[in-house]
Amino acid sequence: MKQVFINLAVKDVERSMAFYTQLGFVNNLQFSDKQAKCMVWSETIFVMILNYEKFKTFTKKPIADTKSNIAGLFALSVDSLDKINEIVENGLKAGGTEPVPMTDYGFMQQRVIEDLMDILGRYSSWT
Repeated sequence: MKQVFINLAVKDVERSMAFYTQLGFVNNLQFSDKQAKCMVWSETIFVMILNYEKFKTFTKKPIADTKSNIAGLFALSVDSLDKINEIVENGLKAGGTEPVPMTDYGFMQQRVIEDLMDILGRYSSWT
């Protein structure tokens, strides 16, 4: 089985874990400690949220300031528009923002949420 691990540098691991939990991710305690949390989307997709100190052990490059720069775009596929709306609404309740209105491409719909907790990137959900 192939798996995807997205590693993100965050300033506050606990707040970031709460944000992802609100979106529907589950914490895998086996791969979590005070510096990092493994957040599970599915049996093949994981988001590793690491504090800056831990993240810096994997790279010599500076960590992007995501308040003024984009560091990545990440998309999650879901089964329905209702699920998209649920995820985005939960993200908004957890402190996120929706920078652009939903886009209907005819064959799929997309909503984007940006977080306010220095998690790298923007997240889209689509059906």
